Amino acid sequence: MRKGRWPVTFVQTNKGVSRSGDGKMSSPRGAGASSPVNGNQGWDTRRKRKIADITQALGVSPVDVAALRRMAISEGGLLTDELRRQVWPRLLNVPPHVLEREPETVERENNKDYNQVLLDVQRSLRRFPPGMPDEQREGLQEELINIILLVLKRNTQLHYYQGYHDIVVTFLLVLGEHLATALVEKLSTHHLRDFMDPTMDNTKHILNYLMPIIERVNPEVHDFMQQAEVGTVFALSWLITWFGHVLSDFRHVVRLYDFFLACHPLMPIYFAAVIVLYREEEVLECECDMAMVHHLLSQIPQDLPYETLISRAGDLFVQFPPSELAREAASHDSMAASTFKDFDLASTQQRPDSVLRRRRRQKQAALERSAATAVASVAQPSAARRFVRLAVMGLTVALGAAALAVVNSALEWAPKLDFFP
Repeated sequence: MRKGRWPVTFVQTNKGVSRSGDGKMSSPRGAGASSPVNGNQGWDTRRKRKIADITQALGVSPVDVAALRRMAISEGGLLTDELRRQVWPRLLNVPPHVLEREPETVERENNKDYNQVLLDVQRSLRRFPPGMPDEQREGLQEELINIILLVLKRNTQLHYYQGYHDIVVTFLLVLGEHLATALVEKLSTHHLRDFMDPTMDNTKHILNYLMPIIERVNPEVHDFMQQAEVGTVFALSWLITWFGHVLSDFRHVVRLYDFFLACHPLMPIYFAAVIVLYREEEVLECECDMAMVHHLLSQIPQDLPYETLISRAGDLFVQFPPSELAREAASHDSMAASTFKDFDLASTQQRPDSVLRRRRRQKQAALERSAATAVASVAQPSAARRFVRLAVMGLTVALGAAALAVVNSALEWAPKLDFFP
């Protein structure tokens, strides 16, 4: 948020944190929308059209979740916190009866997690809007503690980890306590489930996907990092907080949450790889020393081209899906996505990976049209094989739900839309 914009009145409601003073927005730190790439001209027009498209997708029966996923992934994400309050529950498939559940109180005395949660929440001052009155911030911190303890109470198989509060506070600021509790509970038992085991073994499994992705895109960077023996610990806080702990601009945080909620649970590790690859020159110019490289990579630049990186992460997911990387990632232990087995085979309308494939096909079609007007050249065999594979993926999607019902894919993770009319 730009300096000098927060001496205004904060309003806390059951729908998150809003502010008055400029009459423009209801986001805790900004407009709740990530700026488009380089502030393209015509963005206002596209933004209005996108809001209308999201509203239309929400208004049909059944709700067009596939369209909502496309909107969450595409430029600007879901744009406003008002829209996020409507769309995020759909992306997580939280049923209405859960959203309507009455709030509960949690006994804090003798609670095994309370002291650690309290310490973490007390250290989370920078996650709240600058200039927020102390009384309001303290009230939100109490709500943050309530949400965490309630989710853990209802799901005794889950174990609190430091960094969990960074994710929960994002949902609290956008959604308010009641709605945030329902969505955080669903997220904790699915996307975040690996992080909430008694040990960090499954978290290490997910981190094991990072280097194979980097190796496939840029072997030079991969080899340099291997030589420096830097490992992947630098990306741990990125992964377990969905980048909420390391990004200072709340608009960028919620933009990434739009993207991650609309995609496969392993997408954050693809985004982590894209950040490393984007910093190729810095990495290769760094002294090949573990401490030096770790320090460089652990400091995320705050001016990243987020829309470009989001698009690139989606492309890499399609080119190198988790099923292709599982053998390498599992070389140290079992597959990272093992805790997502409870997800059922989804229909075409609910497949986040199909959204990413569609985006890549559209890009490829544009490139092919452009190439048709240029001098013909012989494509490299590796690129040709990739395009054939993407075409096959596209055909599978085009065949619809009947064909997908017989596809045995590790990427078919999303829950069915049984709860919404």
